[in-house]
Amino acid sequence: DGDSIRAKLNARNVLPVIPMRKSRKKRIGVDRSLYRLRNLVERCFNKLKNARRVATRYDKTMESFLGFIDITSIRLWLRHLST
Repeated sequence: DGDSIRAKLNARNVLPVIPMRKSRKKRIGVDRSLYRLRNLVERCFNKLKNARRVATRYDKTMESFLGFIDITSIRLWLRHLST
């Protein structure tokens, strides 16, 4: 939640969706619905990285790596459907 990070994002025309620290003196609003979506995507990446093969990139070709990401995504989706 630094001003330098926010300035870099604004220079690239990116809307920063970073919640501020409680100790921050200058209050900056955050789009909560956009933050929820960002958090959902980050959690999905974290679950994908739990597959050791995805996290360490053992596959030599991009096609086999993306194929394994597809397989892992389908496995996560099926697990989500069963709950």
